[in-house]
Amino acid sequence: MIAVVQKVLHSKVEVGSKVVGEIGKGVNILLGVEKEDSINDVKKLVDKIVNLRMFEDENGKMNFSLMDVNGEALVVSQFTLLANLKKGRRPSFENAANPDIAKELYQEFVKEISKFVKTQTGIFGADMKVFILNDGPVTFIINSKEL
Repeated sequence: MIAVVQKVLHSKVEVGSKVVGEIGKGVNILLGVEKEDSINDVKKLVDKIVNLRMFEDENGKMNFSLMDVNGEALVVSQFTLLANLKKGRRPSFENAANPDIAKELYQEFVKEISKFVKTQTGIFGADMKVFILNDGPVTFIINSKEL
């Protein structure tokens, strides 16, 4: 499972012209689910994200976690994070999980992170427009297999 975690001042996702998820200060999470992922990957990734010290203290040091600052999370599914770009010019998505399994693990991720912070989402599989007011910018790419 791969997550691109961006610290934001504001983020929202639209489907069509309708806002389906919106947050203030917190993190925008683009989430890709791989073939071999399981609930264990979900738990490891959520634990890392909610406890990662990425928010500044009064001295400008990254000493506070998402939970410390009462931040929010906007979780958006993005299978293109699993693209294999080694051959040719067209990405291969052979490493991405089957959509049914990916959706189930995406929903588990949302359920798990919601236990810790206020959470909004996009719509799995929809054509979405994501608006991100990145803060810093601070961006982390986290792979559950490396935790």
